[in-house]
Amino acid sequence: MYDDTIAAIATPPGEGGVGMIRVSGPDALAVAAAIFRPARPGPLRSFRLRYGHVVDPTSSAVVDEALCTFMRGPRSFTCEDVVEISCHGGPLPVQTTLALALGAGARLAQPGEFTLRAFLNGRIDLTQAEAGLDVVRAQTSAGLALAQAQLGGWLAREVRAARAGLMECLAYLTAVVDFPEDEVAAQNIGPQLRAGLISAEGLLAGADQGIIYRQGARVALVGRPNVGKSSLLNALLRADRAIVTHIPGTTRDTLEETANLAGIPVVLIDTAGIHASDDLVEQMGVERAHQALEGADLALLVLDATEPVGPGDLAIAALAQEKPTIVVWNKAEGDAPSPPAPLPFKERGERATWSEISIIATSATTGSGIDELAQAVARALLGGAPPTAGDARLVSNPRHRDALQRAVDHLRAAVASWDAGRPADLLAGDLTVALNALGEITGETVGDDLLDIIFSRFCIGK
Repeated sequence: MYDDTIAAIATPPGEGGVGMIRVSGPDALAVAAAIFRPARPGPLRSFRLRYGHVVDPTSSAVVDEALCTFMRGPRSFTCEDVVEISCHGGPLPVQTTLALALGAGARLAQPGEFTLRAFLNGRIDLTQAEAGLDVVRAQTSAGLALAQAQLGGWLAREVRAARAGLMECLAYLTAVVDFPEDEVAAQNIGPQLRAGLISAEGLLAGADQGIIYRQGARVALVGRPNVGKSSLLNALLRADRAIVTHIPGTTRDTLEETANLAGIPVVLIDTAGIHASDDLVEQMGVERAHQALEGADLALLVLDATEPVGPGDLAIAALAQEKPTIVVWNKAEGDAPSPPAPLPFKERGERATWSEISIIATSATTGSGIDELAQAVARALLGGAPPTAGDARLVSNPRHRDALQRAVDHLRAAVASWDAGRPADLLAGDLTVALNALGEITGETVGDDLLDIIFSRFCIGK
């Protein structure tokens, strides 16, 4: 299926110091020989960097100075013959070099096709392929550490170990079902089933935290006009991004900026002060504030510590009660009072009282409490304390989490069936579904349609 030669630009578009064209496939060396002329005559040798020029084979015109590397398969990323030509990083040199490679017999690669070939040729498994994309897209050092750990293969090893034990259980059940006339020696597979379930549950337990590190979260700053939301945004960003004045209603639209809060990429949404207004523009700003709150994962309810908690604060608190919320007691400097205990916010159903919700005293002016607020945001989003810096073994891909959830559900059913002494064929059905779900993670039971979806998210040249 993938037996032709492909080429693509492997560096980002625009100007840069270096631009690189990657060629992979059986004719990669022939393509390079057609368009690259070494400064010193002689054939390209594997894993040797050669200096020379990219040349138009039809006119012998020099296109650019370049460095060329040839990697003979299977000792390459794709396990095929690979050539990488590095030239100057302007759009014209790299695009012209790519055009020459295509003219010499290569085909333009599809998005993610180099990585797909590496997977299909056994160079990497599916978790490592996806981790490569996560490394490219990582927004924080914590997200990068998670991606690098997965790229190293820890998740695949854990999943394969769990599958190996469960496959032995399925083999026994299959023998019992398919050969009832034979005397198959009885086995107690209960411990193995439970061991597989414990492994899958352990991987699933940290998935929500891992996904937060990978995908980030949205946090809306809400409150009355002039309580200091924009100043708080600037303090969390460590930059003057939002316009701040003493005039109420300065912010009339939502403003979104991404901050690194305790290793989590958090989109902070500064909103217009929520209040009744006859001004049409302010009304639109308030409506967008409502929308931002509705779409947020967490709300920061900002209160002005220099003023009593009033009806406007109570009304906004009522809006935020359906969201995980942190109360920010802002402008808490000088003679500002401490937060009232408890805050006079109404309970709703079985939700905790507002006095039990995190209250962080801050001063956007002095910076007091800003680090504490960042840590509180991280704890709220992660559902507890952030993992330690060295703990980078968290499932961080929603696809993996969904597959693990299906595996856990069917393994629990299998264990229950075994304990209840139900027929082996019923138990084998649940076990088969669980094994297929685990195999989807590493790519051992994945279909072409799912591969197309996964690799379509990659850029061309990766």
